[in-house]
Amino acid sequence: MRPDFASARFAPCRAQRRPRGVAFVLVMWVIAMLSILLGSFALIARTESMQSRHLFDTTTARYAAEAGINLAVYGLSKSDPTQKWVADGRPYSVVFDGVEVEISLTDDSGKIDINAADPVSLKSLFVGAGVEEAKAEELADAIQDWRDPDDQTGLHGAERGDYRAAGLPYSPRNAPFETLSEIQQVFGMDYSIYSKIEPAITMFSGRSTPSAAYAPMEAMMAIPGMTPDLARQLIQERQQLAPGMLNQGGSGLLLPDGSPLMADGGGLTYSVKSRAKLPNGAGTVLDATIRMGGMNSAGRPFVVLRWRDGENA
Repeated sequence: MRPDFASARFAPCRAQRRPRGVAFVLVMWVIAMLSILLGSFALIARTESMQSRHLFDTTTARYAAEAGINLAVYGLSKSDPTQKWVADGRPYSVVFDGVEVEISLTDDSGKIDINAADPVSLKSLFVGAGVEEAKAEELADAIQDWRDPDDQTGLHGAERGDYRAAGLPYSPRNAPFETLSEIQQVFGMDYSIYSKIEPAITMFSGRSTPSAAYAPMEAMMAIPGMTPDLARQLIQERQQLAPGMLNQGGSGLLLPDGSPLMADGGGLTYSVKSRAKLPNGAGTVLDATIRMGGMNSAGRPFVVLRWRDGENA
C-alpha cells in the first residue's frame, strides 16, 4: 500500500497552526481586558476629577456667600443713613474674588412674630397665603393654644385632647415657640402651608403686627385691606426709594387705610439671604438671621440666630 505522502507532508503544518491560533485568541483576550481596565481607570479618574471640581466650586461659592453675609453686616453698620443698606428686601449685587454675589436683607420687624402676633394678624397671614378663612381661624387659634400656658381650648383651637384624638404623639408646648419650624407641629398645619408663610414669620421682632416699611410680600398680605397687586406695587416703589426716605416720611406711599408708609424704628434683627454664583453656573445660597450688637465672644459685631446653607443657587 502506497503511503499518503500528501498527508504526511501537510500534517506538521496543521499541528503548527493550532498553537498559533490559540495564542492569537489569547492575545486578543488580553488586549480586550487591558482595554476594559484602561477604560475603567480613565472613567474613574474623570469622575474623581469632576467630583473634585464640584467640591472646589461649591466651597468657593459657599465662602463667597459667607462673605456676602459679612458685607451685609458692614452695610447695616454704616452711620450715614444715605449709605446704610436698606433691609426691605431690595437686592445688592457685588463681585467677590470673581464670584457674583447677590444679597438681600429683611428687617425682622417687617415679619410676623409667631410668639407675639395676635389672632387677627395670624388669621390675616394665613388668608393672605391662600388658606380658606375657616381654616385660617382654626390655625390662628391653634397657634394661640400652642403658646399660651393653659390647657383651655380656644374657640377654634386645639389642646392636648385634640392632639391625642388625632393620634399625634405630642401635645402643645404651652410655651413660646423655640424654633420657626416648630410651628409645623401645630394642629392642622401642614408643610404646604408652612412653606408659604415661612418667609413672613419670625420669633425675634416682638411685634404683634409687621412694619410695612420692611415687610416681604407674604407679610404685606397680613395687613388689613391689602391686595396682591397693591402689595407688589408698594414693595416695588418702596425698594426704589433712596436710603433714608422712609425715615423722613416723605415717600408718598399709602397703606390701604390711607396712612403713610414710613419706617417706624425697625429693629436689630435681620434675615439675610446671600446667593453666590460662579461663572460656570455653580453656586449656593446662605440664609441667615442675625442680630446686630456689640462684639461677641467670637469677635464679631453680630450674633447668628438662625443659619441654613447648602441650598441650590
